[in-house]
Amino acid sequence: MSGRDVDVVVIGAGQAGLSAGYFLGRSGFAPETGYVLLDGGDGPGGAWRDRWPTLRMSAVHGVHDLPGRALGEVDPDRPAAEVVADYFAGYEREFGLPVHRPVNVTGVHDRDDGRLEVRTDAGRWRTRALVNATGTWRHPFWPYYPGQESFAGRQLHTADYRGPAEFAGRRVVVVGGGTSALQLLDEIATVAAGTRWVTRRPPVIVEGAYTPEWGRAAVARVDARVRAGLPPASVVAATGLVWTDQLRRMRAQGLLHRLPMFARITPDGVVWPDGSGFAADVIVWCTGFRAALDHLAPLRLRGPGGGIVMDGTRVVADDRVHLIGYGPSASTIGANRAGRSAVREIRRLLDAAPAPAEMPR
Repeated sequence: MSGRDVDVVVIGAGQAGLSAGYFLGRSGFAPETGYVLLDGGDGPGGAWRDRWPTLRMSAVHGVHDLPGRALGEVDPDRPAAEVVADYFAGYEREFGLPVHRPVNVTGVHDRDDGRLEVRTDAGRWRTRALVNATGTWRHPFWPYYPGQESFAGRQLHTADYRGPAEFAGRRVVVVGGGTSALQLLDEIATVAAGTRWVTRRPPVIVEGAYTPEWGRAAVARVDARVRAGLPPASVVAATGLVWTDQLRRMRAQGLLHRLPMFARITPDGVVWPDGSGFAADVIVWCTGFRAALDHLAPLRLRGPGGGIVMDGTRVVADDRVHLIGYGPSASTIGANRAGRSAVREIRRLLDAAPAPAEMPR
């Protein structure tokens, strides 16, 4: 097709994208002509629909309510992927959000007429402003260690994990110091022949609880990085770990015996600098994710620091572009606030420069 004209394109329909869609509708943008949401998933739920089936709601730190509709009470034993997918699906229906899926965005390009062109596998959209809400789940980070390609066993990332059953009788190395690494280690250890937990730095687990003040301090640290044009730090680097009942149980079971990173990988396992080793069948890389922004590369938004300089949700280099679910808004509550903020700025931007009656194609 030749293309469609719209005021605002939102890329992604996870928590951040749905929040933006809600506030766009409340701000007077009409579905389809005023705004659309382009989502690469096969159905509602964003990245949550890809979480492993054994991740129950009881183990989730929290899913913040989307604006205008509360999640409500949920069965703590239900899989998180099911709960959130159902919640997001109901939300899309209730507010009539114009979600197009599955639509994979291949690139966003500047146009001579001042608009942006969003190219996808389902056609092209011409837009006056863009909200990028693609998150990180589809961009897993795999570090490299010498000998990695020689490993005869299986290597997988958190994003590939589907539950512990397939690790029965296996010897497993879990790499990573974040919450996901510990959740997977806990599950895998119940069926594996042996496990080792390794991290680059000794993890710091503190007493206390996740409080609003603690959360605001973590967000402020991430915000300072992106305002300086640096890539956002990992979640655990910003938030740290807090002792939970699960972690105390794991400590009592001896599962929190952390080892430093190995020096190299061999065909049948891993070896540390002192020459000691562990014969492994599987290496699970719980090494985090990076922002999924490759489709924005044609706009040349990245600065010398390797990141994108931000002012709130707005990209400093291009005030037509807002990133939510990136940096300080990469949390369920942060995404909601960012959606409201981004739409407020976009409304001001577009009102200051009204579109002509017939925009050139």
